[in-house]
Amino acid sequence: MEPSPYATEPQLPSPLPSLSEEILAYYERGGENTRLREGTGRLEFWRTQDILRRLLPEAPARVLDVGGGTGIHAEWLAGEDGHAVEVVDPVPMHVERSGRLPGVTARLGDARALPAEDAAYDAVLFLGPLYHLPERPDRVRALAEARRAVRPGGVVVAATINRFAGLNDTLLQGNYFIPERRERIDAVSADGRHSRSSADPHFTTAYFAHPAEAPDEFTEAGLAPEGQYGVEGVAWLMGGVEEWLDDPERREAVLAATRRIESEPSLLGASGHVLTAGRRPVEG
Repeated sequence: MEPSPYATEPQLPSPLPSLSEEILAYYERGGENTRLREGTGRLEFWRTQDILRRLLPEAPARVLDVGGGTGIHAEWLAGEDGHAVEVVDPVPMHVERSGRLPGVTARLGDARALPAEDAAYDAVLFLGPLYHLPERPDRVRALAEARRAVRPGGVVVAATINRFAGLNDTLLQGNYFIPERRERIDAVSADGRHSRSSADPHFTTAYFAHPAEAPDEFTEAGLAPEGQYGVEGVAWLMGGVEEWLDDPERREAVLAATRRIESEPSLLGASGHVLTAGRRPVEG
């Protein structure tokens, strides 16, 4: 395979396209501040936390949390786990809120042109930016920026929304039986491109990736992929999961069961989200 130009020339031409008004408006409504703290969203939060704690180096590590939102993960990374965390996010409200957290610094920035020095971090997290980069060259460019910012041997972890997450969710909620919704979700299942519509107002423009795409994009960006992890597994599709999460004993059983199948290739596509991990190679 030919070396990727993004791996050796990560700088972007100027000016960089700004975040679309529609995506900005979605996040400024503040839903991401509560989504992972309530209901079934807690499964995604606890499982992401579990996976990251196994992938990240021991504290104190320098962690760049790109697209870190209001600091849902930065809060425990800095507070409970003792890492030095910097959030970079394109939404001003997110930067303002995450920057209030103890042990966290925050600034505006775009994943495709990180305001970061070369090899400055022990770990770089992309727990959202790839959702809103529907074009592969933009995703590869962002991952190449992560490669530039992380030290040799350091880890990069990126989240993707699964290609069939929308189809599974609309079936679960019963919305797949609405003809207009079915037509839209079938189209997303075919090409991964989700656009906001008044008929489907609950999410914004996004890209739903096939699990096999991320490792290829890591490689093209000059990163060495090491593993993939289904975040919610199949548990998020089970009707009683919210009640199970309310019960500490059952919650631990759900998390353990999901961890057991997290890297099973035949089940990756059933999860709502997938984490892909890779490292910047050590030269020589």
